[in-house]
Amino acid sequence: MTPKPNVTPVRDLKVLKFQIPAHGLIPNTSLQNKPLLIYRSAFPSSTNASQIESHLSSVGVVDPQWRYTMYSTSHFHSTSHEVLGVCAGRAKLCFGHEDNPGKVEQVLEKGDVIVMPAGVAHRLLEDLSGGFQMVGCYPRGCHWDMCYGKKGEEGRIDGIRKLGWFERDPVYGDGGPTLDV
Repeated sequence: MTPKPNVTPVRDLKVLKFQIPAHGLIPNTSLQNKPLLIYRSAFPSSTNASQIESHLSSVGVVDPQWRYTMYSTSHFHSTSHEVLGVCAGRAKLCFGHEDNPGKVEQVLEKGDVIVMPAGVAHRLLEDLSGGFQMVGCYPRGCHWDMCYGKKGEEGRIDGIRKLGWFERDPVYGDGGPTLDV
């Protein structure tokens, strides 16, 4: 059995919130007006991937589905929000599309968590440590797709408006930051 990590108490958590404007056929946060959230050091840096998966599974909001880095091509999901727990390394990531004047670039590192609304483009700009890896999670019952902001994806993008938001925080359960947006 994997021991559960001690998460940073929510009162001590540094949360970054970003509204990112649409760019071409990439809606970013414009459709639901829910921000991209970054939880800095939600997990101690000693936490491994199995512990992150165990904790997130026990909260019961999302299901961990993969361990991988982030694709280096801007993409977004139209069928699901996404929760990413950084389990190894440091990397510079871009949110909103690299050509968007309203994009957000952030360095994320082991222990950080990203709560990404459906429609927000994201990509790896640079693996700063080598071996950058995340645990990728999606709300229970949701299946992710891949969109790139290209013609023909408009019908898929329209579905983002109908997606429900989190009723419990994926890391903290009742009373976490996703409930305050």
